[in-house]
Amino acid sequence: MNDDSQPAAVRARSVVKSFGSEDTQVTVLKGIDLDIYLGELLLLVGESGGGKTTLLSAIAGILDIDDGQIDVLGVPLSNLPSSKRTRFRGQTMGFIYQQFNLLPALTAAENVAVPLLIQKIGRAEALRRARVMLNRVGLGDRMEFLPKNLSGGQQQRVAIARALVNEPRLLICDEPTAALDGPNGQKIMKLLREVGRAPDRCVIVVTHDSRIFHFGDRMANLTDGRIVNIEHIPQEGTA
Repeated sequence: MNDDSQPAAVRARSVVKSFGSEDTQVTVLKGIDLDIYLGELLLLVGESGGGKTTLLSAIAGILDIDDGQIDVLGVPLSNLPSSKRTRFRGQTMGFIYQQFNLLPALTAAENVAVPLLIQKIGRAEALRRARVMLNRVGLGDRMEFLPKNLSGGQQQRVAIARALVNEPRLLICDEPTAALDGPNGQKIMKLLREVGRAPDRCVIVVTHDSRIFHFGDRMANLTDGRIVNIEHIPQEGTA
């Protein structure tokens, strides 16, 4: 479904990232070459410690790379100064991390509205959009709850709604179903797939959850800092 003729949302070439110095230096990314296309949901899999989260952080421009080039939506992100990277990230990306990072004093709706408020959307409109998104992730009856009054799975869905509310062109997800039971994990992946299959958007999902593999368009295996295999995932009715 996705091939080299389609526009790349992310283009990584010869990406190297190390941590530490001298005798303690560990190279985590060892010359990554990877294209991730608009209109697709890419699964990033592999052993723990293989570099998956580091690669996500590099793609997001949160981590500086040591060598190579990363272009995101046609922008050479690794060449941008920090302030411009931060602005670009806020305008174009959404993030779902293993840690929910919800603000404890804000309700679910207020937490989801935060990215919109940062983009200078008025409070009333931001909350309206937040409530719409919370309904989409099945939390219409929990909008005014504080995080401490939500289960782990419900907090995860709030975090997912927050990542989706500003309609990001690139959605970066680190284990988005880790805290969810089977049915809720499937529901969230259906929503992520709907977002990813939009022709001007892309979703990257790091996961160990084999129950959700069928939602991806392609699967890239990152092991010991290298992409060792990329496979297309047959879709229903095309296998």
